[in-house]
Order: sequence, then structure tokens, then C-alpha cells
Amino acid sequence: MNTEGLMQLALEMAGLNEIPGDSAIHVPGDRIERILFGIDLRAPELVIASARGYHCAISHHPVGGRSTLEFHHVLARHVDQMIDAGVPRAVAEETMRTTIEERRILNATANYDHDPSVAALLGIPYLNIHTPLDEIGRRRMAEAAAGLGERATVAELVERFYATFGEFRNAATEIEVLVGRPGNPIGRVVVSHAAGTNGGYPVAKAYFDHGIDTVIYIHCRAADARKLIDEFGETENLIVTGHIASDSVGINPYVDRLREEGLEVTTFSGIIAP
Repeated sequence: MNTEGLMQLALEMAGLNEIPGDSAIHVPGDRIERILFGIDLRAPELVIASARGYHCAISHHPVGGRSTLEFHHVLARHVDQMIDAGVPRAVAEETMRTTIEERRILNATANYDHDPSVAALLGIPYLNIHTPLDEIGRRRMAEAAAGLGERATVAELVERFYATFGEFRNAATEIEVLVGRPGNPIGRVVVSHAAGTNGGYPVAKAYFDHGIDTVIYIHCRAADARKLIDEFGETENLIVTGHIASDSVGINPYVDRLREEGLEVTTFSGIIAP
């Protein structure tokens, strides 16, 4: 296996045709048999991978290079997801316009070469795969939610997630209802994920304003939740499933596939077993 094959497999599983801006092969390599894989795998973990004889290091989160400098492009996936849910295009684009531009400027200030240069110096192949694996997780959660009717309650949806995904059962965090009540009907549900990061108050508001009753984020700032409560009271629902657990929901099917291909994969740095 080589690094190109590792990336291509993730793209195929996610149904994507090209590498998103938040994912990249930082140091290419081939003859890969042993992989160290973590949600966050940076310079210190690269030293561990090299010392322990791994042939490749994979991080989920962006670690520099293209995945940092072009990260802002994947935020536009929020626009596509909102349009698919019935939000008018003009509203969706305006909702994300400032966020995308601010992130572009911020990421241009980063030392984007730091971790990739460490990998190159150590001579270890290095890549990060973010949106493709998050898209796998988003689809899995959306399919689980779709198995319930609109009259099902928020509590029943939370219970469905716990019953379906061992990652949530095994996590140290809990699924939280930050806006709404457990007894509320879920109505129309959107899993807002696999778009770089959560959309915060603006994206959730756009969904609520256009017929979505329940938004699922994997993480959300408390201040954004308070603003949504101030505006919508307890009539709409925002469920937060937990960052690391939710990332693991998308990562684990990919890890399973790598192992089916005969690769030895050691998971650490937050990846929760199912």
C-alpha cells in the first residue's frame, strides 16, 4: 500500500471525487504495512511512530501544508448541506461568507510547514484525512436518525445513537441536548457535520428558520447555544454528540477496511473503539 492508495480508499468510502482542502498527503511513501493512526498526530507522535517502526503516520485533523492553507474551502460544504435541506442558496452563502473569509486569513498566519517538515526529516510517510472520514460518520448518523419518524422524541433519537454506535457508549463524554427538550418531537433532522467545523449559531439559525426542527452538531460553543435559546426558546432542538466520539464513528469503518486489506493499524490519540 502507498499513501495515494490510503487517501483514495477514504475518498471512495466517502463518495468524494477529489481530496478536500482539509486533507493532504504531506510526505508520500510506499511499501506501507504498519500504520499509526490518531485523531491528532503531530511532531511528538511522529517521533513515536518512527521509533516504533511504523511505516506511516495518519492524523485525522489537519496538520499543516495544504490541509491548513486550504481548510477554508471545506467550510463551503455547509452551504451545500443547507441548500440540500431547503435553505435558499442566497441565505446559505451569506451565512458562511464571513466565516470562510475569516478562516482563510487566520490559517495563512500558521506555521504550516512545522509538522510536515518533522515527518520529512524523520523519513516517515505522513498524511491527514479529515472531511472524507467525517463524511462517513455524517452519513452513518444521518442513516440512524432517518430510521425514526418525525414524531419520535429527542430522547429517542439520543437513545438510538447510543444503541447504534459503540463509540458513543464507550466515550467519556455524553450526548447533550443544548437547545430544546428531550421530550420534543425531532421533526425534520439535519446532521451538520463533515464541513470543516461546526456552523455555530449562524448555521443552526438558518436551518431553524427554514423548516429544520433538529440540528445535530458534534460540538458547539456554549455561547452559540445560548443565542439560539434566546431566539428560539425550547421549540427547536440542538443535539451535540461529542467531538472525539463522533470523529471515531467516521474513522472506525475506514480502519476496519484497512485491516481487511491486510494492514496493521494501531489506533490511539482519541480514537474510541466501537
